[in-house]
Amino acid sequence: MLILASSSPIRRQMLKEAGADFQVAAPGCDEDLVKQRHVGDGASLARRLAELKAISVAAGPDDWVIGSDSTVTVDGTRYSKPRDREEAARHLREFSGRTLELASAVALTRGGTIEWSEADVARLSVRPLSDRFIDNYLDAEWPDVGYCVGVFRMEGRGVTLFDRIEGSHFTILGMPLLPLLGALRQRGVLAS
Repeated sequence: MLILASSSPIRRQMLKEAGADFQVAAPGCDEDLVKQRHVGDGASLARRLAELKAISVAAGPDDWVIGSDSTVTVDGTRYSKPRDREEAARHLREFSGRTLELASAVALTRGGTIEWSEADVARLSVRPLSDRFIDNYLDAEWPDVGYCVGVFRMEGRGVTLFDRIEGSHFTILGMPLLPLLGALRQRGVLAS
């Protein structure tokens, strides 16, 4: 069995559209504690969180579990999902005219052991955002973007925040899908 340890609808959609047969289970790890204790860049944190999410799901000894996570860093400051709309607006004002470094990672576990993991980084240049734009954007996108680190969904109006994007579309959506599909084919979970 293949299990996705994520409550993210976009991660479920990516796997489903790739033709994977899987079940979903909510991960049970304390992300805040891991973030507080982490020393390193956003990619290493995203990888650690992805691994912990996958390990946290109870599964059979032959089941494969996928964990995934993303981080956003701007000029050395790491951002979490906003707690409320006010914090979301503050994040967007702080992102205005700057570059987001978005790291997404994915991990595969089997029998409670990490078998494989990978992290990827994308860079997204945020255009200058006016307070009026931010208010209108949040009127249209809140509360959906409250569940997203970076306060955007590329499958929504998030694309309007950026002037330039460098990196994998799947990484930006929240999971390095192509490397994951390759890892699943190598292990015989998906047909090659």
